[in-house]
Amino acid sequence: MTTIRLGIIGCGGMTGAHAGGFHHLADRVEIAAVCDVVPERAHQAAELTGAKVAVTDYRELLGHVDAVLVVLPHDLHYEVGLACLEAGKHVLMEKPMCNTEQQCIDLIETAERAGKVLMTAYPVRFWPIVRKLKELLDAKAYGDCFQMSVWTEQFTRYYDGHWALSADRLGGGQFFSHGCHYVDLLLWLLGRPVRGTHIGTNFGTPWMEREGTSNVTIEFESGALGYHFGTWGARGTRLGWSIHAHCTEGMLEINLAERKLYAHTHIKEEKANLDTASRTTVLYEADASGKFTHHELEHFLDCIRDGSRPMTDGPTSLQGLRVIWRLYEAERNGTVADLRGLGLDEAWKPHKPIR
Repeated sequence: MTTIRLGIIGCGGMTGAHAGGFHHLADRVEIAAVCDVVPERAHQAAELTGAKVAVTDYRELLGHVDAVLVVLPHDLHYEVGLACLEAGKHVLMEKPMCNTEQQCIDLIETAERAGKVLMTAYPVRFWPIVRKLKELLDAKAYGDCFQMSVWTEQFTRYYDGHWALSADRLGGGQFFSHGCHYVDLLLWLLGRPVRGTHIGTNFGTPWMEREGTSNVTIEFESGALGYHFGTWGARGTRLGWSIHAHCTEGMLEINLAERKLYAHTHIKEEKANLDTASRTTVLYEADASGKFTHHELEHFLDCIRDGSRPMTDGPTSLQGLRVIWRLYEAERNGTVADLRGLGLDEAWKPHKPIR
């Protein structure tokens, strides 16, 4: 099996997160080159990954690689992604794909013309524990899901001057930058959206130009509701990173801190109340590598080898971002967002731009 030569463009904090899983795929991928505008970071990344080439201009990297992982500030995704695709490289783009709809469309169409893989790095879909949850939901093992809630409670404060403090560079606020993971996840798990609302605030996160805390509710064609609470201002937490999926025959829970998927069942009495205890069963327990990003990288490599479309390809990723942009627009206008036509399986080319 031919080893794919991968280049990493951008050697900040997220590169370290990716590097933790590279050793799982050492027989399939070689980190051939790394790039960062800060030479010291590029050389540190080369030492960490074993790359033989370390440069400060991404153009100098392209002759050494077959594919690239782009881990840059969001406002640079378009320029660098476009150049890499035009140079004939497969692209794994850190989320979000780009900051505007037209930029996303340009990348998608360029990848299609070049016959190259364009994939957005949404690792949550690829975690084994989340894939087990989807398997159970699709099989209706606990009946129909009527409510799914996702919590992401963390404290994220950037130093003064950091690019992420600029809403223009970030593309929005916490909801766009981090919530895009969970909009994608809700669409994947619950299907086609119908309508929704977003309310955000930077109260509690005054360092953010836009929202640092978000509450999102989406109604789906099935009648199910999806909810996401995300904050970068948590000074303490019990939920941390959690999913609760309420189904007609029980509730499924992912507790990421415990790396466990639970089923809570057997509340059926007509007189059941808040004091009625449910029966709890551990359905799945992930190992320590369960959150590593190598699961998505493995999928990216598979798509390069067999020519298949990534689960989080350009059109799919664009649909999730369109949901966010419509929710932002409705929030500004004080209305409920019309999300029809934005399912992951629906046509993605617009009659008119959303943004």
